[in-house]
Amino acid sequence: MTSSERDAKTLETPWPFTGRSDELELVRRSVGAGHAGLVVTGAAGAGKTRLVTEAVRGTDCARAAGTPETRDTPFAAFAHLLPEAVTLHRAVHLLSGVRLLLVDDAHLLDDASAALVHQLAVHRRTRLLVVATDGAPVPGAVSRLWTGELLPRLTLRPMPHEDTARLLTDGAGTRLEPLTLDRLHRLSRGDLRLLRELLSAVREEGLLVPVPGTDQRAWRGPVPLTPAVREPAARVLDRARADERETLDRLAFAEPLTLLLDGGADAFGLRALERLESEGLVVVDDDGGARLAHPLHGPVLRAAAGRLRTRRLARTPDRTGPALEAERAALARRIEQADVRESETPVGDWLAAEGTALPPDYAALRARFARLRGRLSDAAAWAREGLRTRHDDPACLDELALALAQSGDGPGGSGGTAAACATWAAAARGDLEEAVGTAAAGDPYDAVRLGAPQRAGGRLTGVFAAHAHALAREDGPALDRVAEELERRGFLLFAAEANAQAARAHRDPTATRTARTRAVALTRRCQGARTPALSGLVLGELTARQRQIVTLAAAGLSNRQIAERLTLSVRTVGNHLYGAYTRLGAGDRGALPCLVELPEPQPA
Repeated sequence: MTSSERDAKTLETPWPFTGRSDELELVRRSVGAGHAGLVVTGAAGAGKTRLVTEAVRGTDCARAAGTPETRDTPFAAFAHLLPEAVTLHRAVHLLSGVRLLLVDDAHLLDDASAALVHQLAVHRRTRLLVVATDGAPVPGAVSRLWTGELLPRLTLRPMPHEDTARLLTDGAGTRLEPLTLDRLHRLSRGDLRLLRELLSAVREEGLLVPVPGTDQRAWRGPVPLTPAVREPAARVLDRARADERETLDRLAFAEPLTLLLDGGADAFGLRALERLESEGLVVVDDDGGARLAHPLHGPVLRAAAGRLRTRRLARTPDRTGPALEAERAALARRIEQADVRESETPVGDWLAAEGTALPPDYAALRARFARLRGRLSDAAAWAREGLRTRHDDPACLDELALALAQSGDGPGGSGGTAAACATWAAAARGDLEEAVGTAAAGDPYDAVRLGAPQRAGGRLTGVFAAHAHALAREDGPALDRVAEELERRGFLLFAAEANAQAARAHRDPTATRTARTRAVALTRRCQGARTPALSGLVLGELTARQRQIVTLAAAGLSNRQIAERLTLSVRTVGNHLYGAYTRLGAGDRGALPCLVELPEPQPA
């Protein structure tokens, strides 16, 4: 049976489908032969429709969708597939011949349509792909699809930061600098529709400006208050009660400084806060601080305020200065304690987003914290923020050089003065002998990362000393434990390198594959890291034909394009890729680009 598309919701988007590779494969398997189907749920805007549309592309699929306007009309969602007058029994019989049925917005189905979907699942003659929104009232017949274990359920989580960054770059048609990517990701909070609206608004108003010395573009300043951006914030912009709007505005201009209720309850109106909290618009933490619940609401309220209100409510430098210094001191303590797990830094984030010049010492520390976390692009971006204030700041120049040298963005730049800069500039050139030599005179842990633990000379402590000892003994299990502890502390790049070293040290093939898999997964989170320890993860483990095919796949060629170029069948290309994934422990081709482009290892 063929279907009419007139009542099916489709997502028209100029953006290519990006990310969600594991979820996409799961959906495709669930609607294949021998399977009953799948229920996909997730928050509004999470990309559920886009995912299932991609999964069924090219298949013979009938479609239906619930709508708010037809919730009281029996079988409204299936009107284009059924006669005008039909019983439930007859409807089940008519749709039992459909091989695959996609039901979108199932939380909006009328009761008769919901009962029909449930009965189709019971009879199991039709494979079902059902999509519903979390948090919305769902007909009982629909919820029983998964609670009654008729169909498995996939809950779609917010898109990871790395996938969001790729999606935004594809959608913008240009490279966005990391702080802009972070800002858009934070403001959208996993809502892909809002993400697209924000990017469109920023582009249309010409707010993306070139970043000097790069091919990137950045967005600084207020959020553009277009109708599409205003809509998600209507609940705070259109408050009828004056005391509630005043409280929201005060919170917006106080963000991200926490407001202690003990000292500010009268000024902010405790009762107004209570009402706003009950509606989920304000969050009160354990310390008595109040914040706006959604990251977008503060910027939108600030953008909507007039000049007089802004002048009255805006913070003053004497309030931001101490708060920024407290944030810097907290980050410095975390680094000293060898704990660089993700930390809230609302003051610096807000000032950077608004385009306010940041003190170079703060920017350099933010760059170092990001670099230690393996967020190399973020580190370079924070260093550049500090150089906007003072173009020759040594600490910012060093951090920029280190971030570039350990990433795929350049040989390390110029202006770095520390010994570590010389170490990683040499490593970026492939001169590991010089890199190891300079590391011995600088940071001893760099020597461990470069594979020369004997050069550390007993100058390390804690997990870093354990890393040196395990590598010196070529102890694979010990390196596994080191990598796990480094990851727990937030040192993602160091953990990836330790896993890669473990993969070479292990004698057991299974342990080798496991360590390599972890190295690949962590490297994907390190924004294009290119260090000697990570080299050879891919190409050295493959046959000559697999290396050839994997290199082309990493460059973005499809299986068919690779087959045409190498005069092979598409099936043969697929088989080689499958074999490569098995050897590498990779789940899909998305893991390949960050590894295949690594420099070939050279002996020290």
